[in-house]
Amino acid sequence: MKKYFKLLRVEQWVKNLFVFVPLFFSGNITNLDLLNKSIFAFIIFSLAASVVYILNDYNDIEADRKHPEKRRRPLASGAVSKAKALGILTALMIVDVALVFLARFYFHEPLWKFAIIIGLYIAVNLAYTFKLKHVPIIDIFIIALGFVLRVLAGGYITEIGISQWAILLTFVLALVLAIGKRRGELINAQVSGKTRKALDGYNVQFADIALSISVTLAIVCYLMFTLSPEVQARFHERVFYTVIFVVFAFLRYLQQTLVYNRTESPTKIVYRDRYIQITLILWVAAFLIQIYFKK
Repeated sequence: MKKYFKLLRVEQWVKNLFVFVPLFFSGNITNLDLLNKSIFAFIIFSLAASVVYILNDYNDIEADRKHPEKRRRPLASGAVSKAKALGILTALMIVDVALVFLARFYFHEPLWKFAIIIGLYIAVNLAYTFKLKHVPIIDIFIIALGFVLRVLAGGYITEIGISQWAILLTFVLALVLAIGKRRGELINAQVSGKTRKALDGYNVQFADIALSISVTLAIVCYLMFTLSPEVQARFHERVFYTVIFVVFAFLRYLQQTLVYNRTESPTKIVYRDRYIQITLILWVAAFLIQIYFKK
């Protein structure tokens, strides 16, 4: 069973928590109707993401077998056959489409904007899998766009307006994750001597500069988000102080990446680093306090 969880990359579903961003920042986290819609969006997006992951692994079997870590993936290692992978992929697509239609009847309202976002996410990632992931710069922009689509999906299904600063913050935060991942691949390529086409347009120095720029932009966007009139009115002016947690988390991430030269993906760093985990918990707690204790 474990090999199938790896095939679906269930651990990567944490990225789909971005669909809860509109609900969380709107202060409607206690609205059960909207929460149910967000949970539904999370499930649908997670299944769609697994379809993309399987297709990507299927397309990259030979390349993954030459990679020191990716060769352990179910398809590359042979733990899951190509036929089974295609069968699972087809089943996931059918279930996902069925859930989108079911959501429309369950919530008694048209969800065509949400459906378009899901379709766009899959279409963009198909282009990424077969072509765009080999084009430097565009590849990381496609990854960042995927996170923005997650936020938009959460906004459309709940009909909650999304701040422009929140969208921009999501984009640059995703850029940080994408560039950090590319940097790790560059370090591994230096050790193994093996690389892939997209990495030809990067080097470690460029990745370090791009990472620093993206982190700076992310902090500025978050700062502007907390200072925006609608956010201060919705929560409290003291929401500004949550910037402390954000700055610490980013600095810790940069320390792990640039000082300790962690080459693993940003997602794995978040899973394993206690400092970042505690900071994220404190950040969420601080926002919950703003929601329940506005005065």
